[in-house]
Amino acid sequence: MRFIGNIEAKVDSKGRAFLPATFRKVLSASGEEGLILRKDVFQPCLVIYPESVWNEQMDTLRSRLNRWNAEHQRIFRQFVSDAEILNLDSNGRFLISKRQLTQTGINQDIKFIGMGDCIEIWNNDTCTAQMKDPEEFSNILQEMMSPQESTNYNIIQTKNND
Repeated sequence: MRFIGNIEAKVDSKGRAFLPATFRKVLSASGEEGLILRKDVFQPCLVIYPESVWNEQMDTLRSRLNRWNAEHQRIFRQFVSDAEILNLDSNGRFLISKRQLTQTGINQDIKFIGMGDCIEIWNNDTCTAQMKDPEEFSNILQEMMSPQESTNYNIIQTKNND
């Protein structure tokens, strides 16, 4: 299951939005029915998790926390209490709660972004502001993805020249 791309959409006056058909097809093809909606931990956006991905997240988090540690329990409680079950109607619409709209600054114009195993929902203006300019993006990606062997090769070559 891989969600990719971005799709602009609208939220109606009642807080409803249509899950884009391309993302619904991915869910259908993978047999996913249950969805979870949660505010992102780091960014002012919402995240739609297929139930299987959400369960993996929960299992990973739970495995790293001690049930007998009060701070760990507070962290787990806060993480799960911000989540809501997302129900699609027969047209593919779902409701975003007023609390979640307020937390993320989402208004009428939104953008869905496929993030591999989940889908983000952004206020369109906020999303645009969060993106890097193309040159900076390509430079950062090049640095991140360049093999580390090139550094080792330069060190070996310098030693051989001595």
